Amino acid sequence: MWLRRLTPRWLWWIVFAVLALTVLAGCNNSPQPIGSAETNTLFSAFTERSPRYLDPTASYSNNETPYTYQIYEPLYGYHYLKRPYELIPKTAAALVTPRYLDRNGQPLPDNAPGEQVAESIYDIPLKRGVKYAPHPAFAKDEQGRYLYHALQREDVADKRSPWDFEQQGTRELVADDFVYALKRHATTRIQAPVFGIFSEHVIGLKEYGELIRTEDAKLRQGLDPASLDLPFLDFRKYPLAGAEAPDPYTFRVRLKGKYPQWKYWLAMVFMAPVPWEADRFYAQPGMAAQGLTLNVWPVGTGPYMMAEYVQDRRHVLKRNPHYHADPYPCEGQPSDREAGLLADCGKPMPFIDTLVFSLEKEGVPLKAKFRQGHYDVPEIERPEYGIEFALEKQDSPAVEREYTEKGFKLPRTVDMTNWYIGFNWLDPVVGKGDTPEQAQRNRKLRHALSIALDWEEYARVFPRKGGETAMSPLPAGLFGSRHGTPAGINPVTHELVNGQPVRRALAQAKQLLAEAGYPNGRDAKTGRPLVLYYDYQRVPTPELKSEIDWVVKQFGKLGVQLEVRATDYNQFQDKMRKGGQQIFWWGWLADYPDAENFLFLLYGPNAKAKHDGENAANYANPEYDRRYAQLRLMDDGPEKQKVIDEMVAILQQDAPWAFGFFPYSSGAYQQWVYNAKPGLMLRDQARYYRIDPAQRAALQAQWNRPVWWPLVLLALGVVLLVWRARASFRERDLRTARGEVLKEA
Repeated sequence: MWLRRLTPRWLWWIVFAVLALTVLAGCNNSPQPIGSAETNTLFSAFTERSPRYLDPTASYSNNETPYTYQIYEPLYGYHYLKRPYELIPKTAAALVTPRYLDRNGQPLPDNAPGEQVAESIYDIPLKRGVKYAPHPAFAKDEQGRYLYHALQREDVADKRSPWDFEQQGTRELVADDFVYALKRHATTRIQAPVFGIFSEHVIGLKEYGELIRTEDAKLRQGLDPASLDLPFLDFRKYPLAGAEAPDPYTFRVRLKGKYPQWKYWLAMVFMAPVPWEADRFYAQPGMAAQGLTLNVWPVGTGPYMMAEYVQDRRHVLKRNPHYHADPYPCEGQPSDREAGLLADCGKPMPFIDTLVFSLEKEGVPLKAKFRQGHYDVPEIERPEYGIEFALEKQDSPAVEREYTEKGFKLPRTVDMTNWYIGFNWLDPVVGKGDTPEQAQRNRKLRHALSIALDWEEYARVFPRKGGETAMSPLPAGLFGSRHGTPAGINPVTHELVNGQPVRRALAQAKQLLAEAGYPNGRDAKTGRPLVLYYDYQRVPTPELKSEIDWVVKQFGKLGVQLEVRATDYNQFQDKMRKGGQQIFWWGWLADYPDAENFLFLLYGPNAKAKHDGENAANYANPEYDRRYAQLRLMDDGPEKQKVIDEMVAILQQDAPWAFGFFPYSSGAYQQWVYNAKPGLMLRDQARYYRIDPAQRAALQAQWNRPVWWPLVLLALGVVLLVWRARASFRERDLRTARGEVLKEA
């Protein structure tokens, strides 16, 4: 009776409270679908926008490789566990040694001097039975005709992904797919970042690029330049002298001269196979407008394929059902067995069915979700998360206890990257010097500054960015590097004390500074303070300012004044190209694990100011350049090691760089993620990962137990609300009744 008299306001409050109780009782703080924790799915994140190029001819950015290297398979790859990095065959049946020919086309022995080699021929055998992931580009009817190669715009108007087509097909990988892929670098339709490099080495590729530009212009004649629909550019029609398929399972590449580093390019997605059917399929009218391109929907032979692509939100890779036999490695470094990295020896990969990448715009919520167990790996291929979590463990006993109890795995290694402070060789004060006397003074100045720059201190002050002090340009993990050994010590900046490298005393740096003509940081002749100029490649934020101030302080220890010129990167690059810098900060990320890829950074003909090369210091030394010319033609072995040692010794004495440091690389993994080992050269790591979904689900539930007391309080509040409403209306009914009685009386 009383309920019917409730006012709407009271009724809405009760309904709202009941609904709130119902919703909160079933609340789940996981960003993933309910029940997904129990599935064989790896959850990770990405923090930038969706990858722009998943087409292997165009893809060259770090935010693209978590997808491309799981979908595509180049000819070669790197052994997952061994260090230094070791090449292994992927789609190739074996690693090959090239055949060499002289200028007359006559065979040369394998150990022929590089100067005698006019042509290198690589005949690479392919594995048989390798198949592409399912895709409508391969679908055929009973007569063997392609189902989807003659589509009209209206046929694709309602299609958003390849899975919207009813039929999919596959076929075996053949050598012509690699020929097609190499030819495709001559395209004018997409960005092909390594065409310039490839055209320097592959016979006929430069001329092939000119041919393709001409043929493409003919196809585009009369078309709207802004049109997304372009006629199919069929590279099969145009032969390339440097690439052919003698038979379906042999891929032949012909190179100019000798180029030992070519083997490393065969491990990149630039040399992943591209089936002509995929190119043909995506070239049809209306495809590009619907987002149906190789940049979004790749077609490969790798362990995974793109199953879902939601721009700037979510990407899902599914296991390729046609993936070939691929056993987990049974060898590695001595510590790998103890770390459990050999437990899956010989088992078929991949272990995980699905990879899910979700957008996280901010780092704080991403790390919070990892701590809650909702991400298995924060971001695949990002090397800083392990370092950040390791440092957070030191923040407080509570954080250390949490991370230890949750069993976060934070393996650490040293990246194949270097950061350094360079001296411009063209500068009269810190550079080469115009006379022998000036050259000697400038060298002593560079030595003094190199000693004063205490990179061991930098690692302590900036632990998130620091690393191991560099003694040369060569980090560990590649042939020829002496890093971490007594033989690798830089005698200019360090000395061995009880078998350990110790930075030379500041007093020695001050003595060198005085010998250079600047006692206590002042010119011995004029008495004026020595002022040097430091170019930094970014506008100083508060965080970066502290790093810049640290460098200023290091120079100040010698009494040298350092004037900072920090600009945005574009302005910095312009100054570097003009050779207008004096002292500068820069670094290098390896393209491949070969000493040549670092030592070319100081090769004279690569000078940035004169040749727009990567020699940012504009360093030039005829003895160094002569040895580099030898090095780039040499295979790994004792002779190459000897040349590398000589080159490093020259650099240590000339000191065109204060060698800086090799940054740490450390991944973060949940305890239920197995076989995780970070490595810069490893881009296909997802195939090696294994997870325990049952363990994940149990620990997620344990780490995210709901807090019920607010619900209890809310329930009590509802009861009190109802009781108070009932009492209020009963009291009103009684007052009304008494009023009626009095009225009757």
